[in-house]
Amino acid sequence: MPDYRAPLKDMQFILHDVFEAESQWQNMEGTSHCDRDTADAILGEGAKLAAEVCSPINRSGDEEGVSWNDGVVTTPKGFKEAWVQIAEGGWLGLSGNPEYGGMDMPKMLTGLFEEMMYGGNLSLFLYQSLTMGAALTVNAHGSDELKSKYVPKLYSGQWAGSMCLTEPHSGTDLGIIRTKAEPNADGSYQITGSKIFITGGEHDLAENIIHLVLAKLPDSPAGSKGISLFLVPKITVNEDDSLSGPNGVSCGSTEHKMGIHASATCVMNFDDAKGWLIGEPNQGLACMFTMMNYERLSVGIQGLGCGAAAYQGSLDYARERLQGRAATGVTNPDGPADPIIVHPDVRRMLLTQRAYVEAGRAFGVHVGQQLDISKHGEGEAKTRAAGQVQLLTPIAKAFMTDKGLEGALHGQLIFGGHGYLREWGMEQLVRDARIAQIYEGTNGVQANDLAGRKVVFNGGKDMASMIAEIRQFCSDNASLADLVEPLGKAVDNLEELTNWLLAAAKEDRNAINASAVDFLNAAGYTVYGWMWAKMAAVALKGDAGNAYLKGKVETARFYMQRILPNAFSAAEQVRAGSQPLMAIEDEGFDVF
Repeated sequence: MPDYRAPLKDMQFILHDVFEAESQWQNMEGTSHCDRDTADAILGEGAKLAAEVCSPINRSGDEEGVSWNDGVVTTPKGFKEAWVQIAEGGWLGLSGNPEYGGMDMPKMLTGLFEEMMYGGNLSLFLYQSLTMGAALTVNAHGSDELKSKYVPKLYSGQWAGSMCLTEPHSGTDLGIIRTKAEPNADGSYQITGSKIFITGGEHDLAENIIHLVLAKLPDSPAGSKGISLFLVPKITVNEDDSLSGPNGVSCGSTEHKMGIHASATCVMNFDDAKGWLIGEPNQGLACMFTMMNYERLSVGIQGLGCGAAAYQGSLDYARERLQGRAATGVTNPDGPADPIIVHPDVRRMLLTQRAYVEAGRAFGVHVGQQLDISKHGEGEAKTRAAGQVQLLTPIAKAFMTDKGLEGALHGQLIFGGHGYLREWGMEQLVRDARIAQIYEGTNGVQANDLAGRKVVFNGGKDMASMIAEIRQFCSDNASLADLVEPLGKAVDNLEELTNWLLAAAKEDRNAINASAVDFLNAAGYTVYGWMWAKMAAVALKGDAGNAYLKGKVETARFYMQRILPNAFSAAEQVRAGSQPLMAIEDEGFDVF
């Protein structure tokens, strides 16, 4: 497994030079406490944490995995010590409410920190991510009593968190969950039911685990309108915040998975466990979406982290592995062969990896920027940013994870046969990256959300706003013709595609679902093109002899010429409509 090194130079370039984050932070009251020095200090410490604490136990954690014994889950060697070190550094409260001990750092910054953690050790950071998401949700929707009792312990890492949604018979369709909540006279509830696929549902890292559980009250409305959200601790918490005894929460088993072996994926049973309502009755799904949307962006960053780790390992290997001679002449006369980085097809894969990773990194910062403005901004800017968050979240989750896996697969190919062997680490990245396309709503579900809720049901308003912003960028940078002309064509294509979808949805009930994935891909390729044009425009203003900046510009040109055209093929697939998918009868699938 290659040692992970955080790409600090690129992170700082994107954050400070491309997005001029400090200027934005200083102009909003809620982020004015953060400046460039603070951001760089956090990134620097995060880089050390990822490289020195997380990465060294990544492969060993995968090899050992978690173990389950009579309801007790044990994490791999070194994980508890790493958890303690991360917790003691205050990292679980990095974006948290300062009233309860958090640091309240902007999302533009914390997303980069998350990328480093995922790149260093995806399985390990999942425990932290779920805890941070649980704290976010309780802080946003819990009563003052629940917030003061639970949020500080989650920020400190003394307690961990999980979210419990899925049931054996109910995956994406949460409206048919069966877990029930019976009210008690003291205002609490008795929670009974089973949940599956619960990340971090049980482990030995923290002294208590705070589960956020979706359940239904007696006589609640049918479907998703009858779901409520409850806080259910694994161990009962006394009035003085001390712990007493078990709370009717148990882990029935852990799943044996393709990847993320060191992350405990649990079957959780709630047997008359005492819980407390979060938010209003029958508004649980709305409350849980606070955590789900946080996790969806975080899952997108997981894909980015895996892709970044794969690119790093691939680049090192391509510079060291000797095989064949360059077509244009020998480059390593003292060796038996040239390094494989001289070969155009290897460069194609490396540049594809880099193009997806660095565009994804910039896109993650852009989404973080919109989140910061929607939280701390004012007036029209705040409203517009909130709409952009809604539009961009499914793209971030789906496109970033799709390209993270693609990057990991390219890395495996660059390693050749060694990429299929466990000790080189590429096959672990492939296995780990795959889950990010599945959980927190499969990428097909994300595409349906984008095409349906965020475009058709929205009348294309937020998409039109983004398209106008990209067009303004192209107009402002018209002199960069080799970058903005192909981007402008892609934007025209996306606008035409949006209008096509809006019209088709009125005539064909299957149009949205049939077109969704390809529509999301067209949007994703276009947005990544925008990110590359933004980065190249800044890089071209710098020192022409700087190898890093020159590499930025050349990778941007590679993206425009070799990758952005995929947006147009995706558009053709969208315009094919639902007929090619729906024409075949169910029996026609049978070839046996």
